[in-house]
Amino acid sequence: MKVFENYHPIVLFIYFISVLVIAMFETNPVILGLTLLGGVLFALLLVEKKRFVKDLVMILPFMLLVALTNPLFSHNGVTPLFFLNGNAVTLEAILYGIDIAAMIMAVIYWFKCYQEVFGSDKFLYLFGKIIPKVALVISMTLRFIPLLRRQYKKIADAQKCLGMYEDKSIIDKAKVVMKNVSILITWSLENSVDTSMSMKARGYGIKGRTNYHNFKIHKMDKILLIITLLMDVTVFTGMITGNTTFWFYPEITAIKTTLLAFTSYLAHAVLSFTPFIIELKENLKWKYYVWKI
Repeated sequence: MKVFENYHPIVLFIYFISVLVIAMFETNPVILGLTLLGGVLFALLLVEKKRFVKDLVMILPFMLLVALTNPLFSHNGVTPLFFLNGNAVTLEAILYGIDIAAMIMAVIYWFKCYQEVFGSDKFLYLFGKIIPKVALVISMTLRFIPLLRRQYKKIADAQKCLGMYEDKSIIDKAKVVMKNVSILITWSLENSVDTSMSMKARGYGIKGRTNYHNFKIHKMDKILLIITLLMDVTVFTGMITGNTTFWFYPEITAIKTTLLAFTSYLAHAVLSFTPFIIELKENLKWKYYVWKI
């Protein structure tokens, strides 16, 4: 059950844009840590546990690689730890690499959450009239990511039933995988053509064409929008005034502890954990009602 996806598309879009912009343009460890934790907890409630663990196992090595790569190429900083091939590996470069990895990981998880709650119908509702062709291409792309994953599983299962995976040779298995990918690409191209012809037959993008939608702004949408905008104003005020500014080079600066800085951290915590709290509350309520039955 995904409760957060029931909010109005405009409200959801403003919320996700707010979180992603702050995550991509802020290097403060406190703000990045809150963003990452909020995204991970929210994703934990949205996706299946098995899939969550599988994605985490795939993401963590990549993040570790990013964190370790930065000090090998960047030698800025005033605190050298050791020398590698005559180049200093500094504490600042290592911590900055970890900070970059946290930022990328936070963005990945928030995009995962966006993908789970913001369907193609919502995207077409927002941008279908403004940029119909671009909106259709983007919505199809976002839709194809989970669709291709499911279709590949069907193809692989069918190949297993035909005994294509019985040979333990790595080369033979690789050939089967390549064959499956070829089948998947062919299917996706045919599906894309069918979708485009279907949309054209329905008059998509024609001037004056009306669109049916079942999206209405309710009280909870207004509350979430107000919370998002208030938290945005607070966080951006802290960023613009320099109260959340944090530098790694040439030396690591101290995390500011002014009143506006604390207010910005608190506001961003509210912004980052709001979806998790909403989803957790409804899940607990649902389990309670089921238990009462």
